[in-house]
Amino acid sequence: MGLGAYIFSDPLLVNLPGFTQESFPSIKNILLLDSEGKRVAVKYYSDDWSTLNAKLAFEKSVFAKTQKTNARTEDSYICGDGIKGKSYKNNNFEITMFDDYVVVYKFIQDLHFFVTGGSEENELILSSVLQGFCDAVGLLLRNSVDKRTALENLDLILLCIDEIVDGGIILETDGMRHCRKSCIQRNGRWSIPL
Repeated sequence: MGLGAYIFSDPLLVNLPGFTQESFPSIKNILLLDSEGKRVAVKYYSDDWSTLNAKLAFEKSVFAKTQKTNARTEDSYICGDGIKGKSYKNNNFEITMFDDYVVVYKFIQDLHFFVTGGSEENELILSSVLQGFCDAVGLLLRNSVDKRTALENLDLILLCIDEIVDGGIILETDGMRHCRKSCIQRNGRWSIPL
């Protein structure tokens, strides 16, 4: 059970003055699309898009609006565990208002990362979720961030999304922690925990 589910199932915490689910920053969806706007991994936390057709239409529209922007990033780095590769830690993300939602996005190679929040959400919080997601995916894919590798490791990416957000409530924004929770390194090889 995620932290968000625990908090809202505990009657002592729910009855605190001023404590509501709306008092936490929340996410409407996390999208990972390919360079053609097709789904790679998506997770919706809101009933704003109640049908599959509504979700697909939103994805198509947000992709069409953002595909011509310059939200691409890539720098060399060595992370804390000594893994050398590409970093997506610079803050070259883009923010747009779309259909009364705040959409924060970044493109890495042929993958497009999106985090959507309500119009009242703080863009910096949404961008930290996006950055954590991008960092975790980069580490999980061993810095080979492309559609083919993402599809081969889709289970790890979906597990990572679940570690970031639970029911729309942000749990963690540190990409290295997501990676450590999503997989275990044994003898230099990444594996899924049993």
